[in-house]
Amino acid sequence: MPPGPGVSPCVDTVRLQSLVLSLSCLLLSSPLFAQQDFSNVEIIPHHVAGSVYYLEGRGGNIGLSIGEDGIVMIDDQFAPLTEKIVAAIRSLNDGQIRFLINTHVHGDHTGGNENLGNMGVLILARDEVRVRLSQQAPEAALPVLTYSEAITIHLNGEEVYAFPVPPAHTDGDTFVHFKDSDVVHTGDVFRTTAFPVIDTNNGGTLKGTLEALGRLVGVAGPNTKILPGHGVVSSRADVIGFRDMVLDVSGQVEEMLERNLSYAQVAAADPTAAYNAQYGDPDRFLRALYTELGGEL
Repeated sequence: MPPGPGVSPCVDTVRLQSLVLSLSCLLLSSPLFAQQDFSNVEIIPHHVAGSVYYLEGRGGNIGLSIGEDGIVMIDDQFAPLTEKIVAAIRSLNDGQIRFLINTHVHGDHTGGNENLGNMGVLILARDEVRVRLSQQAPEAALPVLTYSEAITIHLNGEEVYAFPVPPAHTDGDTFVHFKDSDVVHTGDVFRTTAFPVIDTNNGGTLKGTLEALGRLVGVAGPNTKILPGHGVVSSRADVIGFRDMVLDVSGQVEEMLERNLSYAQVAAADPTAAYNAQYGDPDRFLRALYTELGGEL
């Protein structure tokens, strides 16, 4: 995004972009955003494998482990959708929603926390997520149980293994591996709908993104179903392709920085040309790479 009137095109632009991204995430879970019209949003359940389903709606994909012992839920989209989300879950199983795991802090994944917390659902997340949510959300929306190391929930004959990954999309990212069903929910570290979003204002990094994707490749087998934060169920090969894309583009940008190219010159060289048709507008991704690799906008 080009700088607005009166904004310096140098370091101030970097700070402005971080501020805009942070404010956008805050607005997604704010009462003002909740006043927007969600009446036409349909929550659509999909079976992935074994006990695992996901709900498609508006916001991040909601993961579910469903069985006789109740329900483990991964993320919860926006507050105005909670009633529809619970109804969609009830269409699959009328058991108790026992646990909710937040994969990271953003409002399109945590906006329903307060509603579910008030329903008595136990919310889990990394320590970093609670710290960041506590700056913008009421007590009922905060994780009750936080962790810094991997945890396992044993429910429905399923090992639900939630493990932290290096600072990637944010500094509070968690992957959730439904081991018996062989499904991994990745939060927004992996997506099929866009280039990676490295939210530096919430602690995200390029290095951590590559490390986390590498960890995902190591955890997944040839038949593992990968449930992205946004997009469609994918495979280990898809994750490898996504990681290779990040490596390719970041390598090109790094080489251009060694030649002291400006951001405008890097963008004009179009290092994402081979991927734009699949992932869309690369500007935010390129700007994040350029600054993380040492460039100044």
